[in-house]
Amino acid sequence: MLESVKIQRRQSEIRQALAELVGKSELTEDETRSMETLDREYRSNETRYRAALIAEDAERREAGEDLETRSEREYSELIDRFELRQVALALDEGRPLDGPTAEVVQELRSQGGYRGVPVPWQALEVRAGETVSTATPDPVQTRPIIDRLFPQSVAGRMGAQMVSIDSGSVEWPVTTQGATVGWQATETGDVAAPQAFQTADRPLKPDHTLGVQMVLTRKALKQSGAALEQAVRRDMNAAIGAAMDRAVFLGSGASGEPLGVIAGAATYGIASTAVGAAASWAAFRAEVTAFMVANAASSPSAVRLLIRPEVWDALDDTVFDAGSGITEWDRLVKHIPAGNVAMSSNALDAPAGGPPAESSALLTTATGGVAPIFVGTWGAVDLIRDPYSKAASGALTLTALATMDVTVARPAQLRVLTGIQ
Repeated sequence: MLESVKIQRRQSEIRQALAELVGKSELTEDETRSMETLDREYRSNETRYRAALIAEDAERREAGEDLETRSEREYSELIDRFELRQVALALDEGRPLDGPTAEVVQELRSQGGYRGVPVPWQALEVRAGETVSTATPDPVQTRPIIDRLFPQSVAGRMGAQMVSIDSGSVEWPVTTQGATVGWQATETGDVAAPQAFQTADRPLKPDHTLGVQMVLTRKALKQSGAALEQAVRRDMNAAIGAAMDRAVFLGSGASGEPLGVIAGAATYGIASTAVGAAASWAAFRAEVTAFMVANAASSPSAVRLLIRPEVWDALDDTVFDAGSGITEWDRLVKHIPAGNVAMSSNALDAPAGGPPAESSALLTTATGGVAPIFVGTWGAVDLIRDPYSKAASGALTLTALATMDVTVARPAQLRVLTGIQ
């Protein structure tokens, strides 16, 4: 029991005793001494009561902070012990889920409807190592959600932010018109006239569902838990990661695909520049300069660059200064760190046209802590079983459904280059 509650109860008893004494017309010496003792105790308890409240208030705040984070921490610990092996055996043999896996699945089902067994996105982590004890994997590596899902994702390297959505649509209001500023021209003149504060909404909608199918052979199902864990994680991670990267940049916006930032540059309002010349640092420098002029980036090191491997080959093969041997690639990474340069043959279309063939590139930057690209995912991955199509071989076909979308908050944080020869 709290000390303040104990003191309150004692104060109530003292008041009751004093009320009985005060009601008497004549008091004995013992009753008078008792009244004085109770009065001193009451005054002393008032001081103790205030001190107890101060101490308990600090304890409540500490306990409140712990309670606010405890649920998320406990859920994260449960996901760390989530076993895809149990999901596969439950779908194949009807084996009941148990332990942390059952708790996570029950929690996901309470938040949304799934035809199959829901699998949290975090469970798709390709773990660097496992410490197996009594067949329970114990992950030794924990990373942020977008890195944990796809550590080598091009979207992640280009600054895209993964947004987890339970249900419905999410919009990102972006200011398009705001405060005005201006000096008072004369002593009696007015300052700049006000204008309405306006925003434009950049929505993420659950209109695009990605399907991933995999076949687990009977041999794989009978293998040890850790082996199946890694096999399923690698397959699903690689398939979803590759499809997500391509959709983020090259999605057509039709046939179920979300609209990618390069394919939909005109729709998003992203500036696109046709180079029409050989790959060079000068072409990229012009776009970096445009970022800084628009206050989107403070320096070239704040810019991220996505290019095709063929463009890197051309840059590294073009010598800018024959005497020193400095190439166009050397000039580029001198200003844009090599860690900010992503090369992908999946996120960008293959060079076409020509000769010479032409390619595209994308530059992004994060401004004011706002990511240039948002990738929304809804709920968890819905894992559905099909034991019939491969029944003759005893294999199990799994279909994983993942709903996701792509949007751009501020077009000024992205720039597209086309016609790089």
